[in-house]
Amino acid sequence: MALQAAEMGGINVDWLGSPGLISPIKEDPSRLLTVPFRGRIRGGLRPGKKIIVMGIVDLEPDSFDISLSCECDLKQEEQSQNDTALKLTARFSDRQFLRNACVSGSWTQQEASTDYFPFIPNQPFRIEIHCEHQRFRIFVDGHQLFDFYHKVTSLSSIDTVRIGGALQITKLG
Repeated sequence: MALQAAEMGGINVDWLGSPGLISPIKEDPSRLLTVPFRGRIRGGLRPGKKIIVMGIVDLEPDSFDISLSCECDLKQEEQSQNDTALKLTARFSDRQFLRNACVSGSWTQQEASTDYFPFIPNQPFRIEIHCEHQRFRIFVDGHQLFDFYHKVTSLSSIDTVRIGGALQITKLG
């Protein structure tokens, strides 16, 4: 049952290495979509690839974040210095959907402008992160919210997705 549920949405828990878009770093089926989540993006990113996160916002949320970073091939002690190609933060106190990146240990200035705040407590959502040649395009519930131009240019090295905060993950792909 856990394997069947895990195979939906691109999650791969087949220990024999069958291809999947995202697989948990700790391949324990009981923890597949547990927050905080850390998973591997098989083959890294490239133009045309997209990451889909579906979930439900907690009843009384403060914030949640989704990060795409370069860390799976690093040793444990190097991971504190890894680049984060994109960090999305939904902050409910001021209804901001923020994004930034960390390159060589320095965070870029946060970008914050959006037409509206798309997240509602205790409601489902679908975030799509489309990787293009020069930018990420971010969609929420089918609406394009913004673009984020690449700060980390080696797209194939972007190999990890992290999700944390006030949400439940229902599907990844």
